[in-house]
Amino acid sequence: MILSQQNSLNHIAIILDGNKRWSIKEKTSILKGYEKGLEKINLISNFAIDNKINYLTLYTLSSENIKRNTVNHIYKIIYEYFNNFLNKIIDEKKIKLKIIGERNNIPKEILNIINECEIKTSNNNTLNLNLAFNYGFKNELIYVLNQVKKNKSNIHLDINNIKKLFYLGEIPDPDLLIRTGGYQRLSNFILFNLTYSELFFTDTLWPDFTTKELKKIIFEYKKIERNYGL
Repeated sequence: MILSQQNSLNHIAIILDGNKRWSIKEKTSILKGYEKGLEKINLISNFAIDNKINYLTLYTLSSENIKRNTVNHIYKIIYEYFNNFLNKIIDEKKIKLKIIGERNNIPKEILNIINECEIKTSNNNTLNLNLAFNYGFKNELIYVLNQVKKNKSNIHLDINNIKKLFYLGEIPDPDLLIRTGGYQRLSNFILFNLTYSELFFTDTLWPDFTTKELKKIIFEYKKIERNYGL
């Protein structure tokens, strides 16, 4: 079968669901599940680099997750991930990191290392990796509306100017959204940017997700005749 040549793949978004259920399945701690999930980010990032996919946006931790009892332990794992990113991944892979989400209610040490990662990777261009952390679309929408209110005399309200105010800014919208873990919902994730994204859902839990399955999804994506609502 000849795949559609017009179906370029520039931006993949993934909802990383299933860390907790993976922990139960494997009879290990919830923290081990999140740790395994963070390791998987490196694998998928490498795949994106190897296949010249320019943008990868991953839903790592929602604003709802932040309210759970285990969050303080998860913060420790996240800090270690970003620390490893600073010390190894930056130089090895030349990834540009952008964090999208609220920053006013996360621990100072996490905020500091996030800021350091973003600053030190700002000139990298191998892959644009956007991690949604303490993110929720409703909160993002409130942020955008406040920006419009604050700058109403300076903003011409057309779709392009409004788009710039969202966390992803002028980054191209995702071509493909994947959700792991079996649920078929968007869970408050970058809804403004998913208008014409192709949606794929898999029962595979995120820590079990492989590049082999990602290749299969991309193969199916390439067969779609995209018409962008026309």
